[in-house]
Amino acid sequence: MEDEWNQAVRQLGGKPTDAARELVRRYGEPHRAYHNAEHVTAVLREARAIADVSTQDWAILALAICTHDVVYDAKPGDDERASAEWARQHLTAAGVPDSHIVKVEELVLATLGHQSDDELAHILLDADLSILGAEPDVYDNYAVAVRMEYSGVPDDAWRQGRAAVLRTLLDRDALFHTPAGSARWDRQARANLRRELNIHNLR
Repeated sequence: MEDEWNQAVRQLGGKPTDAARELVRRYGEPHRAYHNAEHVTAVLREARAIADVSTQDWAILALAICTHDVVYDAKPGDDERASAEWARQHLTAAGVPDSHIVKVEELVLATLGHQSDDELAHILLDADLSILGAEPDVYDNYAVAVRMEYSGVPDDAWRQGRAAVLRTLLDRDALFHTPAGSARWDRQARANLRRELNIHNLR
């Protein structure tokens, strides 16, 4: 993640600062069971697998991926906005042109509702949800880790909230925005989501 960040900053005309080390520190915070450095590394890997973009666009996308969960307190909405602001502050300090910073902010904020008309955002959003299409044992570990991050939520409330999320995802005509993402993850993702509903008797 550090190398990816610094390389992207240079590609966009900036000069790396200590932001990469701060990224590593933040993603290593003890309350992160899933939204950690391993998650960011996975999103970078899966985005590369489906992206067919210019070097500049990849640099913008990589910076957005690295920062999309940099602030994570399990407060949807607040986390995404704070992460976008973190990106702006640190990319400004690195001397990255504002036009690129605005684009990174837009991509990070797209993760708030996981909807966008932007093609780069589609790559980020699909890679971010690629875990849904993982092998069953990997998916199960993800589900356990997310529950750990919301350990303060009572079981009944968690089950009801989780069920609503799973049903909303399953009701979508398309889980993924890109043709490559759909081909790569959709079938297994739907199987995993249905299985989780069944396991917890949440249907």
